[in-house]
Amino acid sequence: MLLREFITRADEKMVWAKSGQKAVRKYRCTGGPRKGRVVAQIAQCFAAPDVKKRIQLKKTKARLGVRMARKARKTKRVNPISKRIRTMNKASRR
Repeated sequence: MLLREFITRADEKMVWAKSGQKAVRKYRCTGGPRKGRVVAQIAQCFAAPDVKKRIQLKKTKARLGVRMARKARKTKRVNPISKRIRTMNKASRR
């Protein structure tokens, strides 16, 4: 671990997220190249980007972006675990 990970640990917000079909605690990056993204470990906020994965996701989103967004919207609306996560994250905001 790096020193900046210990310093910014208080800045990172804990959120609930899905991991498979379970609700788990994760972190929302408030700094670094992944600002705004939900990650499993704080160290991922400051990790170097994997260029190959970034290019592959860009191609996939160009091809299937609308379909992916539609499926994600349906999952968040219908899936019981997604609904529970939404309510838990709303409760922790206050």
